[in-house]
Amino acid sequence: MKQLLGLFMNRSLNQYSLIAIVTVLVLGVNIHNIKPVFSISLPGLLLAENPRQTALESLSKGLQAIQGGKLAEAIAAFQQAAKIDPTLAPAHYNLGLALRQWGQLQPAAEAFYQATQTDPQFAPAFANLGGALLEGNNLPLAIAYLQKALELDPKLGFAHYNLGLVKEIQKDWDGAITSFQQAIKYSPNSPESAYHLGISYLQKSQVEQAKSAFNQAIKINPQYAEAHYNIGLILYNQGEFDQALDAFRKSTSANANYADAYYGAGLVFVQNKQYQEAIKVLEYARNLYQKQGKKQWVINTDKLLTQTQTLDQNINKP
Repeated sequence: MKQLLGLFMNRSLNQYSLIAIVTVLVLGVNIHNIKPVFSISLPGLLLAENPRQTALESLSKGLQAIQGGKLAEAIAAFQQAAKIDPTLAPAHYNLGLALRQWGQLQPAAEAFYQATQTDPQFAPAFANLGGALLEGNNLPLAIAYLQKALELDPKLGFAHYNLGLVKEIQKDWDGAITSFQQAIKYSPNSPESAYHLGISYLQKSQVEQAKSAFNQAIKINPQYAEAHYNIGLILYNQGEFDQALDAFRKSTSANANYADAYYGAGLVFVQNKQYQEAIKVLEYARNLYQKQGKKQWVINTDKLLTQTQTLDQNINKP
């Protein structure tokens, strides 16, 4: 156990950057299935000895607490269930989900690990352990547990998704595309899989496939700001400036703090020689970058602002 749970090279996965045609899109890692299991089949357990019955009652209280939004109460109940009956895999598993939602990555990983030890056939526990390891930046172990999950259940969509994220980090774009395609196949209502499929296609310069994937993500979630943004980047590079501007506006409408989309809109206004409009949105983007601590993008935006202000002054000279 100690050898396994020297899990993390970092407390959490450092955000990594992917170049999406014009500018940098900072991607985070999403761990799917971070919601408790509300329907658990435990045949025969209710007739078992009293400790098992007591543990099941605590498990049920934890699930009810989750439904009521009482996360701390749920964690306590799951911990009690696991303590009363250490062989009750759903107690460990739901404890892991609740701890992950609480932001306690290492304890969550330990709980998922206990679930896999208690029930070696529990595919979602392996998948969520792999996801926690991925977020902890331990890629070799993440791959091992995600692959184990898929051996147990090849149709586990979020395991394919998390494996795709690993491939994305490793810049194995073909592998990432395959994993995200499988994730979409088995979890068709997940916009993240379609979005990351689009990112992977962009890295291979397969622009139309990328656009199709981003549109698929938007169809599932019309408020997917990053997907609108990347469509805007594609359209900008294709010279479709008005359509690109519309995509950037949709992105900012979905997320008013998405600085990259304002920057992209500024690029469009510069291309259209609407310098005053460009200055407004670029200043807004720069202020957001400052608040978000993105120093390099503050510098980049300042440079573009200076160039735009010079162009505006030249065009307005008497």
